[in-house]
Amino acid sequence: MRIILITGISGSGKSVGLKALEDAGYFCVDNLPPTLLRALVAARLEEGGDNLAVSMDVRSARSLGGLPADLAWLRAQGHDVKSLFLTAKTDSLIARFSETRRSHPLSHRSAVTDSADERRTLTECILAEREMLAGIEEISHVIDTSGMRANKLRAWIKSLVESDQSPLTILFESFAFKFGVPLDADLVFDVRTLPNPHYDEKLRPLTGRDLPVQEFLLAQPDAVALLADIRGFIERWLPSFKNDNRGYLTIAIGCTGGQHRSVYFAERLAAHFRTTEHVLLRHRELD
Repeated sequence: MRIILITGISGSGKSVGLKALEDAGYFCVDNLPPTLLRALVAARLEEGGDNLAVSMDVRSARSLGGLPADLAWLRAQGHDVKSLFLTAKTDSLIARFSETRRSHPLSHRSAVTDSADERRTLTECILAEREMLAGIEEISHVIDTSGMRANKLRAWIKSLVESDQSPLTILFESFAFKFGVPLDADLVFDVRTLPNPHYDEKLRPLTGRDLPVQEFLLAQPDAVALLADIRGFIERWLPSFKNDNRGYLTIAIGCTGGQHRSVYFAERLAAHFRTTEHVLLRHRELD
């Protein structure tokens, strides 16, 4: 059975992700207590089910500690188990809670006394939740949904799931340093030292996908050398990541605005590795 666990920080889009899996044909269960996971899998097997998606969050905090052991046990039984951890920057989460006017699951407990008389602030709730879920985050593929629209998140999760038949999926992601490093990055490369097409008025409205920008960067010896160095580094260490039994490897390429240099590098790297590996591509700022 293929089993996908969706967990993460409240407000990061878990319900959107679960809906995307439901649309992809998965039998979905929201807010399942971790202690019931093995029983649910057994019941689905008896019914002949093959795809199962389960959402868990901090509302079951007291029993989350045993979740890593449960996932390991399911893998030992031969199941294909993947864990997706959705997160976002704190300011993005605060904005989402403000828009929906929903309370945080931990808001009814004090940060000090754990009583209902002294409630946590929203920021305290988010920080506490990050700490409580740190162990789950370490064993999961992290998806940073900061600034990501719901329809893009649905498409991204579907791409991850539908393409996940190879031992390792490499995700190349371009981004802008001025908006922060992606929380889901495993490796980060900085290409801001290269000449910036932004300062050419003809190139400014274009992106790294456009031929004039590509020709501009191909004419820069440092850009050619840096691309070769990054490609060589990935090729050198990719076998080690595969031997680490990772399902995903997220490689983030950053420049100042996330429009020209980082997009070009991500596109070229994705094209190179796509000939031998399973590759996904995301441009955070363009998306």
